[in-house]
Amino acid sequence: MSPNGLFLVFTGEGKGKTTAALGQALRAAGHGMRVLILQFIKGSWHYGELEAVKRLPTVTLEPLGRGFTWKKESLEEDRRLAQRGWEKARQALLSGSHDLIILDELNNVLAYGLLDVHRVVDDIRRRRPSCHVVATGRGAPRELVREADCVTEMIAVKHHYHTQGVRAQKGIEF
Repeated sequence: MSPNGLFLVFTGEGKGKTTAALGQALRAAGHGMRVLILQFIKGSWHYGELEAVKRLPTVTLEPLGRGFTWKKESLEEDRRLAQRGWEKARQALLSGSHDLIILDELNNVLAYGLLDVHRVVDDIRRRRPSCHVVATGRGAPRELVREADCVTEMIAVKHHYHTQGVRAQKGIEF
């Protein structure tokens, strides 16, 4: 494992940000790395990755949210959950307990102002030097993009929901 942990950001309007991060988790697990996946928004659906990680002994996945934030009238509960989730993330970043930490939907949480981006960036900077971090979600703030070693923007070219009205498919979107 590299002594220089990388910070990757997967962002953009296109599909595939979480899927790319889960691919990173799978790759890391294949090398025996300890992986922590914290899902900041997901929580109200049963996602396929919840079952898949049970078969990967070095991977832990924890949903921290209660669903899609934009469907709620108040963000206060989401703010409380995000702050509690960030405390878990911060502890993991500083503890050295994992080789790869995936912060799924962190970009969205920051875009909604549920967490302070400067505190998040500071905590990511203070992680153990060999710890890799991946942040996913739409609307990655420029502070996160500046801090990242690698940023990938997913671009929506065509999506089955918009072109055919086909809703989220089991095994594909969740």
